[in-house]
Amino acid sequence: MSRIAYVNGRYLPHASAGVHIEDRGYQFADGVYEVCEVRDGKLVDATRHLARLERSLNELRIAKPLSDAALKVVLREVVARNRVEHGLVYMQVTRGVAPRDHAFPAKPIRPALVVTAKSSHVQKAESNAEKGVAVVTVPETRWARPDIKTVGLLANVLARQAARDQGAYEAWFVDAEGYVTEGASTNAWIVTGDGHFVTRHADNAILKGITRTTLIDLLKREGLKLIERPFTPDEAKTAREAFITSATSIVLPVVSVDGVPIGNGHPGSLATKLRATFHEIAEIS
Repeated sequence: MSRIAYVNGRYLPHASAGVHIEDRGYQFADGVYEVCEVRDGKLVDATRHLARLERSLNELRIAKPLSDAALKVVLREVVARNRVEHGLVYMQVTRGVAPRDHAFPAKPIRPALVVTAKSSHVQKAESNAEKGVAVVTVPETRWARPDIKTVGLLANVLARQAARDQGAYEAWFVDAEGYVTEGASTNAWIVTGDGHFVTRHADNAILKGITRTTLIDLLKREGLKLIERPFTPDEAKTAREAFITSATSIVLPVVSVDGVPIGNGHPGSLATKLRATFHEIAEIS
């Protein structure tokens, strides 16, 4: 079966779908995106993803292309047409098509909406979770507003490639003060020796991850202690456990940072349990 994409009101074969050459997303990365996990053919935490999408759009003064209800219809239709049981659905909204000029178009233009979906390799994901993954650290090189989920991801791309070049799964950005901000496409967590869960507070230096937010709900349900503060790579290397969260990785144990084993060098029991119970509290719709 060929893949199907939604592009500006039309469902098209993935191979022939496209946007205009003067779409401002292509010209200036003038757009935002969201990625939802798909589980058993249903959307995970869609309401929170769409709320964050609206926030990102408002920060960039881009009009909302559809209502939340209509967006959910499109998301579910793309998932269904691609027969995705377990995977991801991606939505991207750009300011639209206009003659190339850095400033916003003088006249209102229609925002562009693209939605795609793909299946994930469940066995590979579970294998990664069972073995744990390696992380390396890189200097923070992104713009000052990573809290807006824009399509301008070149620094993230370079960071992820740096991780791959070193045989690692993810890269953690480290700011000028020496603190971890977040991963190239994930939020960063550690568990201290006394069992406290630590992740950076959601300021303008990080993206307020949807999986991060739902996991905080799970920690509250389980009566586990959360501390939102920065931590250093050295603190991570001496932590009891470490892990990353995102819609693509859910809760994924980290077993080394910059080649230094975390704990006993194996996935931590707390992260493993949170991964197993995460969907008990996530919105499935």
